[in-house]
Amino acid sequence: MNAPDLHWIATRFDALTTSRLYKLLRLRSEVFVVEQACVYLDIDGKDRHPDAWHLLGEAPDGTLAAYLRLLPAGLGHGVDRFAEPSIGRVVTAPAWRGRRLGDPLMREGVALAGRVWPGAPVRLGAQAHLQHFYARHGFEVASEEYLEDGIPHVEMLRPGTA
Repeated sequence: MNAPDLHWIATRFDALTTSRLYKLLRLRSEVFVVEQACVYLDIDGKDRHPDAWHLLGEAPDGTLAAYLRLLPAGLGHGVDRFAEPSIGRVVTAPAWRGRRLGDPLMREGVALAGRVWPGAPVRLGAQAHLQHFYARHGFEVASEEYLEDGIPHVEMLRPGTA
């Protein structure tokens, strides 16, 4: 099945409508906390950083189908701070899986990072089983495997274009 046409919205926290904020927080909680059985505080204070960006893929009916978050260098994801800008909270809504949304989501995310931080490398913490997916978007493994919330991860880096 081909990816449906989504409306991509790139915004900062203060420009999010309450409806969109609710949808993205619900989706992240549904997948990262409940589905993956990881007890952690998803609302980590980084969403509202003035240099953080949120990318939402909305269906024509307004349903949130896909989402990711971009954070500036030094803010990073997880316990460690990344020296580079980073992409995280990459998620497709369960009802939208199997429709090939991951690639368009990452293309939009990488393009947004390029507009916000031109030429900068971008890092992410990938679930280890998704290395090949992120490699298709120019990311290379940049760490040994580690456990985060009981799930094997690796850091991956997409080189900059200085």
